[in-house]
Amino acid sequence: MTVSAVTNDPEIDRMVDINGIMTNLHDQGTGYPVMMIHGSGPGVSAWANWRLTIPELAKQRRVIAPDMIGFGFTQRPADNHYSVDRWVNHAIAILDTLGIEQTDLVGNSFGGALSLALAIRHPERIRRLVLMGSVGVSFDITQGLDAVWGYQPSVEAMKSLLDIFAHDRSLVNDELAELRYQASIQPGFQEAFAAMFPAPRQRWVDALASAEQDIRALPHETLIIHGREDQVIPLQTSLTLSQWIGNAQLHVFGHCGHWTQIEHTARFNRLVLDFLSEADNP
Repeated sequence: MTVSAVTNDPEIDRMVDINGIMTNLHDQGTGYPVMMIHGSGPGVSAWANWRLTIPELAKQRRVIAPDMIGFGFTQRPADNHYSVDRWVNHAIAILDTLGIEQTDLVGNSFGGALSLALAIRHPERIRRLVLMGSVGVSFDITQGLDAVWGYQPSVEAMKSLLDIFAHDRSLVNDELAELRYQASIQPGFQEAFAAMFPAPRQRWVDALASAEQDIRALPHETLIIHGREDQVIPLQTSLTLSQWIGNAQLHVFGHCGHWTQIEHTARFNRLVLDFLSEADNP
């Protein structure tokens, strides 16, 4: 069942019943599908994460960008329990509900860990894989990630997080901090977020990691993207992934923090589109 959202909020698109969970998802464009899975910042939504990428990819692709369970405007589960299993099952159920047998997959940070897990568990459902600033291997949690997951709502706390996310400080201003703070305090948002990654938070880094042998067995052509100055997820995670995934290529953006798709929008979009288009003309 699909409910068309009647709202002027660009973060809300289609509300679709996914196995009993009313799921907000952006479904734009036509062509070979690409699913985009957002990161795990406070108040995040698919649109907040991918707003500069969805319109460009949708010129050539059918773009599916859901708010994952517990995030954005998707319904929260009654038990407020979250896990890789639940998130991966949600993603697969979205594809099943939309009748998509195979898709390209783009994951950002936390979404990269889910994309890895999805590709490992359902390799036939994924054609090509893009991982941006990805979690998915174990590492010592950074102060930046600990601050992100430990966020307690205030404008000042949001300003501090934006400083961590972006290398280019011109992208961080009071208006953006206020906007993202307001997003983080919408009904149910912080309650769900606080339930996902309680201290000690190293265990959640490890819980999101896939086994080395499973990552090494991935057959997919994979594009790995990382900002050199990323303070949230260390560059070493992408170096490790590029060594473990046989059909991988790694692109590192200099003068870039955790927001590659925002700090280097045009170059990021072109890189992803070119990579995905290679599969159209093998």
